[in-house]
Amino acid sequence: MRLAAAASVALAPAIACAEQLIDPAGPFRMGEGYADVPASCETVKHWVDHAPDTLDRVTMTITGKLVAAEWDGTLAYLIMCDEAGVQVMCVTYSKENRNVGDTVLFAGGYNRAGENRIMLDPCLADPVE
Repeated sequence: MRLAAAASVALAPAIACAEQLIDPAGPFRMGEGYADVPASCETVKHWVDHAPDTLDRVTMTITGKLVAAEWDGTLAYLIMCDEAGVQVMCVTYSKENRNVGDTVLFAGGYNRAGENRIMLDPCLADPVE
């Protein structure tokens, strides 16, 4: 019992520190969860330059129009934002009848896959009405 209590006390500063990395007005959340204010194709460049610097799970939330929607028989690859800017790919289990031009909300595990590429995996894609 003492060992568990000591471990939780020792880990508390690390958890608090990780939470401090997140701007509450931004599109990132530690662990899993939707941000209150998602990024957009217009703001994503700013936000990726201010992404939390951590090895812990970070979720990013963004809304925009699909520019590509592919299905390989196992996974769906949904891409939003124009190629000239930062593109965001959502790796999910189904296209769910989503098509190019549909406005969607992505929320998923953040991974910077290049200067202008973000991969959210795993990711949820919900319609925006």
